[in-house]
Amino acid sequence: MAKKVSKNARVAQRAANAGSGKDHVKVVKAVKDPTTGKYTYKQMIVHKDKVKDFFADVK
Repeated sequence: MAKKVSKNARVAQRAANAGSGKDHVKVVKAVKDPTTGKYTYKQMIVHKDKVKDFFADVK
């Protein structure tokens, strides 16, 4: 039978794996084409701290 891992051990392990994939999120932005008026969707995987920068970018 497997032993249960304490919460404190998981928090310490998460701090040790600071560069892991759990710090990244998938974001989707709708971009309107000026000539046709149709929407396309821009998808990207970015770090949690850069999400506002992604949506502030006007391209």
